[in-house]
Amino acid sequence: MSEFFKKKRCIFFFVCCGIVLTLIVVRYARLAIQPVKPISKAAPAVERGAIVDRSGFPLAVQTNFYHVGVSTKNVKFNKESFAENIAPALEMETSEIISILNSSRSFVYLRKKISQSMYEDVKKVTSENNYNFVSFEKIPGRNYPNHALASQLIGYMGDDGKGLAGIEFSQQSILQPEPAEKDEEQKQGKNIYLTIDANLQYKLEQIAYKTINNTKAENMMLIAADSRTGEILSYISLPNADLNEYGSSSIESKVDRPAMAAYEPGSVFKIFTVGIVYDEGGIKSSDSFFCDGLYEHRTAGQEAVRIKCLEHHGWCTPRDALRYSCNDVLGQISDRINEDVFMERIRLLGFGSKTNIELPAETTGSVKETTSKTWSNRSKPTIAIGQEISVSALQMVQAASAIANGGVPVQLSVIHKITNKDGTVYYEHTPEYKNRVLSKEAADYLLSCMETTATSGTGARAKLEDITIGVKTGTAQMADKNKGGYSDTDFLSNCMAIFPVENPQIILYIVVEKAKGETYAGRIVAPVIAEAADVIIDHMGMSRGGAASFEHNGIITINQGQAVTIENTVPDFTGKSKKDLMPLLERKDIHFNINGSGWVTSQSPEPGTPIAENMIIELNLE
Repeated sequence: MSEFFKKKRCIFFFVCCGIVLTLIVVRYARLAIQPVKPISKAAPAVERGAIVDRSGFPLAVQTNFYHVGVSTKNVKFNKESFAENIAPALEMETSEIISILNSSRSFVYLRKKISQSMYEDVKKVTSENNYNFVSFEKIPGRNYPNHALASQLIGYMGDDGKGLAGIEFSQQSILQPEPAEKDEEQKQGKNIYLTIDANLQYKLEQIAYKTINNTKAENMMLIAADSRTGEILSYISLPNADLNEYGSSSIESKVDRPAMAAYEPGSVFKIFTVGIVYDEGGIKSSDSFFCDGLYEHRTAGQEAVRIKCLEHHGWCTPRDALRYSCNDVLGQISDRINEDVFMERIRLLGFGSKTNIELPAETTGSVKETTSKTWSNRSKPTIAIGQEISVSALQMVQAASAIANGGVPVQLSVIHKITNKDGTVYYEHTPEYKNRVLSKEAADYLLSCMETTATSGTGARAKLEDITIGVKTGTAQMADKNKGGYSDTDFLSNCMAIFPVENPQIILYIVVEKAKGETYAGRIVAPVIAEAADVIIDHMGMSRGGAASFEHNGIITINQGQAVTIENTVPDFTGKSKKDLMPLLERKDIHFNINGSGWVTSQSPEPGTPIAENMIIELNLE
């Protein structure tokens, strides 16, 4: 050993130790004299605002979900016994849980995003059996009390707390603004009141479901708008998705067709053609054109342009051309206007541009340039009848608002108002009128022609007995994406309506795509217009011409309903009026799904059920 501990080796060893020790002391000294950096505070959480209908009825509300996890290495009990005990509460199969527990990972999730009520059931099982290896991760989430109602309009919030579609996406910064580190208090997002009425939306969706089932159509759109304010009162796109099961919904059910889908509108577009040419002085109401079943035009180079008409209508005025939806006469009318002027006026109506409604991924449609390679001698008369041009349903409604408002279109909107959490109004919609695109004379003439179409033309099945209505139907061949050209089997059937004619208040537009069997819009869409218009008229309390009247002494006795109170259990709501229920909608811990109007006839859950956080109570009124 003495040979090992030689003098030089010892000196070298202690010198190295001294250097290391010196470095440690110097490093420690530097750290000691540096100022202590303040620990940055985590940004405060932001409570996401609610989405409600125009009256405050909840459509999307903040809630809590839970991830259920297990530390597999700490499972001290028999796996089979544990799985059997917890499976019913998680609504899972025992074998499924055992398969998860057999994972090689040390920590696994049994199920993610369970509801508050399921969490309470699972928590009870774990507490009673002392399953301390089960953990619960609380995460903020979104509950959609009305499931698929107006689903494409409302949109969806993903697991990361960000909106993925609809209003949830486009208004993300309003619903849940990004917190700043300097904010000490919890920030709160704003509440968005949509322009739709949930009850009206529900009624019209029932009509839409019936229509798509009867016609065996692939999809359908329905938009009802207040022509005076531009507010959308009902926004329907079928098929739709249950927002509480959005991840498992089909791609088709997630598509917001009124905003995103571009299509050839067919004969409904003829009202805009007639209005433009009339406004430009190309035609007069007294002009007459002869329909022999075929529009034919020869260019200077002797190129023949031919467009067939379904009938031989004989001599027709522009009013007759719209009444019978005559392709021949519309082609002749298009000859009365310069192609550049015609296309410019089409763009002034809003086609080829986004409407700038508060929704994401809106299409611009497609409007040709007369200088483009795709423009031909056939383009102008073809566009005049609604082909070689693609539009969106929202563009069609906004253009129709110009007819309803005497030539001045109004900006469409789906947001009625935005409020802070304390109820103060942050934003409120006011009508935004655009530049005039038609003269009042032209707009009034078109309304009159549309009324004629409803009384004695292709839209006769949309006629209302006690309120005047103007309509225009259209059935367009759809493009054959496989073979090119137009399909012989696929049609788009649509109908535009404005009512009452003498004082326009409502624009109603319905599109049915790829119906099976009967496809003629006058037969399958016009009757739906009449049915939907009746619902809108009654819901809004519009005056009917044939309404009964009676005398009254002027004294009205109102029975005061007893206030509804909720304590520890669900009360019996039977017989309560909708007015009695309104104060309950202000509660944040319980959500209500109210179907119909009148008085409560049934409810779920049953009276006496214990109240749970974020419970959804469904009430059916008649």
